[in-house]
Amino acid sequence: MIDISESVMQFLLAFIVVGPLIGAAAALLPAPPGLKGKSPEQAVLRHGVTVTGAVLAAAIVLALGFDHNQPSKMQATTDISWIPALDVRIHLGIDGISLPLLVMTALLTFLCALYSYFKMPAGPSPAAFVALLLVLESGTLATFAVLDLLLFFLAFEMVLIPMYFLIARWGGEGRGPAAWKFILFTLLGSVVMLLGLLLVGLNSGTFDMLALATDNGRSLTTSVQVIAVLAIGIGLAVKTPMWPLHSWLPDAHTAAPTVGSVLLAGVLLKMGTYGFVRILLPITPDGMRTFAPYLAAFAVVGIIYGSLACLALAKQGGKGDLKRLIAYSSVGHMGFVLLGIATMTPTGVNGALFANIAHGLITGLLFFLVGALKDRTGTTDLDALAQETGAALYGRAPRFGGLLAFGAVASLGLPGLAGFWGEMLALFGAFQPAQGLSRPAFLTFMVFAGLGTLLTAAYMLVVVRRVCMGSAEQESRAVTDVQGYEFAAWTPLVALTVLAGLWPAVLLGLTDPAVQQLLAGGTR
Repeated sequence: MIDISESVMQFLLAFIVVGPLIGAAAALLPAPPGLKGKSPEQAVLRHGVTVTGAVLAAAIVLALGFDHNQPSKMQATTDISWIPALDVRIHLGIDGISLPLLVMTALLTFLCALYSYFKMPAGPSPAAFVALLLVLESGTLATFAVLDLLLFFLAFEMVLIPMYFLIARWGGEGRGPAAWKFILFTLLGSVVMLLGLLLVGLNSGTFDMLALATDNGRSLTTSVQVIAVLAIGIGLAVKTPMWPLHSWLPDAHTAAPTVGSVLLAGVLLKMGTYGFVRILLPITPDGMRTFAPYLAAFAVVGIIYGSLACLALAKQGGKGDLKRLIAYSSVGHMGFVLLGIATMTPTGVNGALFANIAHGLITGLLFFLVGALKDRTGTTDLDALAQETGAALYGRAPRFGGLLAFGAVASLGLPGLAGFWGEMLALFGAFQPAQGLSRPAFLTFMVFAGLGTLLTAAYMLVVVRRVCMGSAEQESRAVTDVQGYEFAAWTPLVALTVLAGLWPAVLLGLTDPAVQQLLAGGTR
């Protein structure tokens, strides 16, 4: 930790949220003659790397200046009146729950911008691509930083249009229907969520998330809380995505460009689960207690369903698409996050937050790898890749094959890597749920979720066998191994996956005090 004044911390957080928007506007302006270089298109892509790099640097400095002795305290706070008639405020702040998500978002967006500089997806203007990427970054960062319900909703919605155009204009086959499915599902969920947020704000007299968390539902009747959890929960569950509201996700991932898939899995899905933790758990505890068993049941169905779908896609002759398989695996992994939240215990919620970060790192890496594999081979169809003997990446591109195997074993929850801790803590939370929840029901959920971990291991190992192993001699086409820019974009994700797996206290030391206070009723 380094000693940084509160005013500098406030400026850094404001820059992290607003900086990408200013960068997006600048990306649409003509480049100055001295910055164009040989190609104006490369100039705007360099601009994207510069802006996202500056935001990442600010996020790292913010994390270094964060008081790690008080992670439950809101820090770098800005509180300015915006709409006095509704008591809506421009209220920003970070604690141990939001800081890891903020840094991960800044990191993944920078890596996507860096990757795009060398491997720009085919499509229209690079200036529009960079501008949309930066607007998307601003919306996701704002979601994790704002402390007002209506501002949260605006930030939550801000990401929809950029992601729609990234899929629709720079995506692959089937991008049009996939983009429409994405926008319709998320918009319909958001309309219902807005009604729930208004219900909470108007009944309690404030939209301030800190005041509402400190009140801990005392100003809301149980019936209001139940309705609010149902309405807000539907909107959050669509974005998470929770079974059976997940059907937009496989199509969106399959059609999206590589960086779109990385950000969709690594960042956008986290916005939904963050809303459950930041809004529903502290503000409507009685309503959450009513719905917790149902949330856990849907989560467990998602775990099993996602794993079985992946097994069907992975088997020989299943005509499985590798991008689609990883998308379905996200349904299962986010099921563990929802199960941890549904336990309403510090153990389970900490596990959910850890699994959020682990999923962002690991699945972001996997989508980078699968996108690069498609660039090299022209397909992500498992049967076309593997044919009779396997794709033989170990023999044809050993470093690439090794990275893909690493991502697979990290995803299946191998001890010592980041994927292990979140799922294990979610299962521990289900073993002893919060008071007032049915322990036999949650023990049943724990058993089925444990079965899901075995199924995850099964399909991931099948993928490794079919893609990485085989006879290289029977495949005439060469596969380029990992290149310099790919190494630069992927190494941070590998390193952080190992670091979080070997030293989980890095994350848990931040989240646990904040979670303990949040569940006790309030955030200072």
